[in-house]
Amino acid sequence: MTLRNWLDRWLHEYIQCTVRENTFRDYEQIIQNHLNPYLGDKLMYRITKRDIQKLYIHLKENGHRRKNSNQSKSLSSGMVRRIHTVLHQALEKAVQENIIVINPTEGVALPSLNCNPKHILNEEQLDRFLEESKRYTDWYVFFYLEMTTGLRRGEICGLQWSDLNERTGQLHIVRSISRGKGQVCLPKTEAGMRTITLSHSTLESLIEWKRQTNSEWIFPDPLDSHKPMPPLRAYDQLKIILEDAELPDIRFHDLRHTFATHALSGGVDAKTLSEILGHTNPSFTLDTYTHVTTQMHKDASVIVENFLGQIM
Repeated sequence: MTLRNWLDRWLHEYIQCTVRENTFRDYEQIIQNHLNPYLGDKLMYRITKRDIQKLYIHLKENGHRRKNSNQSKSLSSGMVRRIHTVLHQALEKAVQENIIVINPTEGVALPSLNCNPKHILNEEQLDRFLEESKRYTDWYVFFYLEMTTGLRRGEICGLQWSDLNERTGQLHIVRSISRGKGQVCLPKTEAGMRTITLSHSTLESLIEWKRQTNSEWIFPDPLDSHKPMPPLRAYDQLKIILEDAELPDIRFHDLRHTFATHALSGGVDAKTLSEILGHTNPSFTLDTYTHVTTQMHKDASVIVENFLGQIM
């Protein structure tokens, strides 16, 4: 059996029914673009650790060749690690199925992970963004909710009015909309099934917005109110507002980072923020926002130093 044959079988028999649509599509693209072109025709039992090591080095330095072009594009360390994750899982299952004896991905050296800096809107930029979004009546509430909750894009698009308790001000996150075909699915993680308490201004804006809508979805598709807002449409609108407001070209996920950064800086503890964001545990939140907590630690030391100076 060739690696190509096994990866196709593994993808459709073992993976498709266990992961989200977006995850399956990512796996599929990794296999088609990065694994099959180099190792796909090689027999499974002949694939060695050296073959895989050479593949990772090649992808890191030269990347993959683009379609209809002689040019190649190098890959980031993070992308090479994602490719490794997919290949490792596939070959580990092959070991379990007695197709190969050992997993040749074990012990392969991986490139160091250099995390790209998060792009955060400061307070002035945040005010400008929200002010600009008011020009688009249908979008101001959407982005105001995002900036005060840090919801994932699929989660905010998947909200229904039945998820909102107007009396308590609580919002229940119970579903998400996939980026691809716009299918309704569960949140990204088990921790993603959560309840958050809205600020008074956010709750009031939603109640007012409810009077203007006629759909079960809080933010319906502009072209069909019976459907939820497509995540790609929200992404496109973000780019329009950023350009009009002459702000940095950030990702939608950076709005989530903006909320989390300002929340931590404002004194929200890691455990509470972790629950709001739907993270698995507070340690992940702290690791993700080290740049914020490091500054908070410095500020705390200055406060203590000043306090000790007053009593000495």
